[in-house]
Amino acid sequence: MSILEVKNLSHGFGDRAIFEDVSFRLLKGEHIGFVGANGEGKSTFMSIITGTLVPDEGKVTWSKKHRVGYMDQHAALGKGKTTREALAEAFQYLFDIEAEINDTYMKMAEMSEDEMNAALENVGELQEELDNGDFYLIDAKVEETARGLGLTNLLDKDVADLSGGQRTKILLGKLLLEKPDILLLDEPTNYLDEEHIFWLKNYLKNYENAFILISHDVAFMDEVVNIIYHVHGLGITRYSMGYADFERVFEEKKAQLEALHNAQVAEQAKLKDFIARKKANVATSGQAKAREKKLAKMEIIETISEKPKPHFDFQFSRKPSRLVFEAKDLVIGYSEPLSSKINLKVESGQKIAFVGSNGIGKSTLLKSLMGLIPSLSGEVEKGNFQDIAYYEQEIKNPSQKTVLDDLWDEYPGWNQAELRGALARVGLTAKQIESRVYVLSGGEQAKLRFAKLMNTESNILILDEPTNHLDVDAKDELKRALSDYPGTILMVSHEPEFYEGLVNEVINCEEWTTRVL
Repeated sequence: MSILEVKNLSHGFGDRAIFEDVSFRLLKGEHIGFVGANGEGKSTFMSIITGTLVPDEGKVTWSKKHRVGYMDQHAALGKGKTTREALAEAFQYLFDIEAEINDTYMKMAEMSEDEMNAALENVGELQEELDNGDFYLIDAKVEETARGLGLTNLLDKDVADLSGGQRTKILLGKLLLEKPDILLLDEPTNYLDEEHIFWLKNYLKNYENAFILISHDVAFMDEVVNIIYHVHGLGITRYSMGYADFERVFEEKKAQLEALHNAQVAEQAKLKDFIARKKANVATSGQAKAREKKLAKMEIIETISEKPKPHFDFQFSRKPSRLVFEAKDLVIGYSEPLSSKINLKVESGQKIAFVGSNGIGKSTLLKSLMGLIPSLSGEVEKGNFQDIAYYEQEIKNPSQKTVLDDLWDEYPGWNQAELRGALARVGLTAKQIESRVYVLSGGEQAKLRFAKLMNTESNILILDEPTNHLDVDAKDELKRALSDYPGTILMVSHEPEFYEGLVNEVINCEEWTTRVL
């Protein structure tokens, strides 16, 4: 029996079609990986099945008596609430049961004997629900999940004072604590460091209920899913296998279709040539007509079209001085220190990855080195002739303008052909270029930001989590482009497979953090 069934789904934004006559089903206990290039509609599909977006056509049916948990990164976490309280909200239904039990006891003094017996029976059933829900272990469960996601030192902090990445981890933790029958996870490893990705991987591998996972971390996905749904070309195709097997089968399928297509095209050309040569000849006109009929009936097999692949190429401006940055007894932070004294020297041409747990000050360090925020003490000496291009981790309130106009604001002297060419190079299609920025997927918005970055001459690239939201092809191409870049690179990343082989130094920021890990 299906937990979720989607029939004849079609949807689009304006004249840009996303899905066309799509069907989908989720069975009990299935661990599904949703894969596809940026902009194919994975997050849109999640919005449709959760009811936050109404499809143009089609029907979405959930079976009854199933609790659905969706990690909504835009969910509100109100000021005045601690991380511990936000996580404990996962058990609100148990707190409501406890309140009902207490309310029943308060009213018993005024009950008749029959009412009392009925109330006691009801209280017994409610108490059983509390016991089955591990009500008396809530504090232990909250602390265990907080430890797994690196939130232990934030349990008594106001959620309003936390970073976007830390709030996302709280939303994920709350969802896991709810333990719904179906988990819907959209890029859950964004903002998680290696240790906590490992914890989440083990959690999902042993998760007894069903989940749907969107992730561009293919190594992570391959370890936790057993079904793949491939979102491609307005449709969704089911593969009853893990990610690595899907990749192999899909490539074989693509090659077979291409071979059949080429054979048919060659056969079509032969038929046309024969008809052209023999049609006018009375002796062979009958053969020509027979081949015309054959040609008319021939349906050419369509190959699997591929999304345009991005090409990144960062423009180098000029050679800077040998010294780029030197931090001397630098203490970073805002109202409170995030670090002990940092002494760090960066020279021209170095490529450095800053790694470590979330919330310890990696992004703050980058901003302090650039002078975007003041340090609490110490100093930063900067070299000469610096042309810095900065890729910030979080962009709030995406533009209401079209992608084309948004880039035009950045480069007002360019003509439309130059703008479209720059956007096409990062892998954006004509439809995406004409769409408004705020309706794009996270990966498409990232590509727009890279279009701005790579067309700005620089000799220092500062990148804060540059691979968040990027699909596999975009990550591979970004790594190649950064490897070819002759300038200095300072990067925050939680993906060893991305920065290994690219950087020449890895700095673990946990060595100087003042945060309790």
